Amino acid sequence: MQYTIFGKTGLKVSKLGLGGAPLAGDFGKTDEQEVHNLIHEAIDSGINFIDTAPLYGRGESERRIGKALADGRRNQVIIASKAVRSDLRYDYERTIRSVEESLQRLQTDRIDILQLHDVESQPYDLIINETIPALHKLKQDGKIRFTGVTTRKLSLLMDYMKTESFDTIQFYTRYMLIDHTAKEEVLPLAKKMGIGVINGSVLGLGLLADAAAHFLNPDILEKAALRMEQLKFLRKTEPRGLIEPAMRFSLSNPDIQVTLTGTSKISSLRTNLAFCDGKGLEPEELQQVYELFHDQQLLDE
Repeated sequence: MQYTIFGKTGLKVSKLGLGGAPLAGDFGKTDEQEVHNLIHEAIDSGINFIDTAPLYGRGESERRIGKALADGRRNQVIIASKAVRSDLRYDYERTIRSVEESLQRLQTDRIDILQLHDVESQPYDLIINETIPALHKLKQDGKIRFTGVTTRKLSLLMDYMKTESFDTIQFYTRYMLIDHTAKEEVLPLAKKMGIGVINGSVLGLGLLADAAAHFLNPDILEKAALRMEQLKFLRKTEPRGLIEPAMRFSLSNPDIQVTLTGTSKISSLRTNLAFCDGKGLEPEELQQVYELFHDQQLLDE
C-alpha cells in the first residue's frame, strides 16, 4: 500500500480508500458477514481510509462500519462521513443532529473528516449561514476533526473551495479515463490551497467495468462506448472493461490523495489492492488519454 499526506490536515492516508455506499446494499444485495470480513481485510491490507454517509442505506453503511471497527480497530482508520442527507434541509439543527446520529451508528466519539454531502442539493446561502457555522460548533466540541465538501459540479465545488472553509473535497466521475475535467482547474486549485482530494467513481458508475449503473440514459451509454473504443489501446489482459488502467490512472496522480474503491465483494477488493504498487499508465498513454478528451465532460453537471 502507498500512503501520502492528506493536504493541510497532515493525516497520513492510504492512496486506496474504501467507499461505503456498496457496503449497505445501495448497488445490490449484500451479505453483512462478508461486509464485516471485507472491512477487516481492507484494514489488514493497509487501507486506513473509509468513506461513508448517512445516505448510504439510510445509515446502514455507517452501522456496519461501526460494528466492524468495534473490536478495537477504530484507531487504525480515518473515518470520513458526511452530513446531512440530500433529501433533507442542511439547516443548523439538522446538521448537528445528523453528526450526532452518525457518531452513534459508527460507535465512535469523533468523525475524522465530516463532509457536506452533495451540496448542489442545497441553497448556497443556507450552507454559508447555517451549515458551516454548525461545522464550526461540531469542531469546537471535538466531534469532528476536519471538514470537507462533496459535489460533482466542479464550478460549484470551486466556489466552496474559495470560501476557505474546507480541508478536503470529494468529486465523482470527474477524474476518470473518459472524463478528466477535474484536472483543468479543480486539482490545481486544491494543490495551491492545500486541500485534500478524494476521487470517487473512477469506473464511471460502472461504465469502465462494462457494468453501467441502471439509471444512466442511452445517450450517455452511447457516448461512453465511443470514448471507450478510443481507449482500446489501454486494454492489456483484462477480458472486459478498463478496470486496471482506470484505477491506475487515479492512484498514480500525485494531486489525488485518496481513490475510493466501492465494493462489497472481497474478490473485487483484492483485485484493486493489486493496483496499489505505484505504477501508473505509461507516459505516452497518459498523454494520449489527456489529449483525447481534453476538457470534455461526459456527464452533465
